[in-house]
Amino acid sequence: MPYKDKEIERLYYSISEVAKMFDVTISLLRYYDNTFEALSPAKNKKGNRLFTPEDVSYLRGIFYLTRQKGYTLESAKKMMADKSSTIKDEVNLLETLKSLRAFLTELKSQL
Repeated sequence: MPYKDKEIERLYYSISEVAKMFDVTISLLRYYDNTFEALSPAKNKKGNRLFTPEDVSYLRGIFYLTRQKGYTLESAKKMMADKSSTIKDEVNLLETLKSLRAFLTELKSQL
């Protein structure tokens, strides 16, 4: 089993932090906020968007469908509305497999 670092879970992420996570522009995240009804980041008194971990997970699902599966935004919107939990499970499985592969590759290089 790979060594699992304990990640510090934050309550909110700023829009710039989320943009860096996904390597996208801030304007794209604003567009997705307006397009996808289920994506609803909180806003502070100044109007800055604050994304919860659930919002980040939802965005992972959107980017998985659009970037890796080749869905259009409209079809991704339908898929996220219908099968959101299934897609989140696929994304989590994919991330787990990637981290496992990285661990095994590192282990192989040490041998």
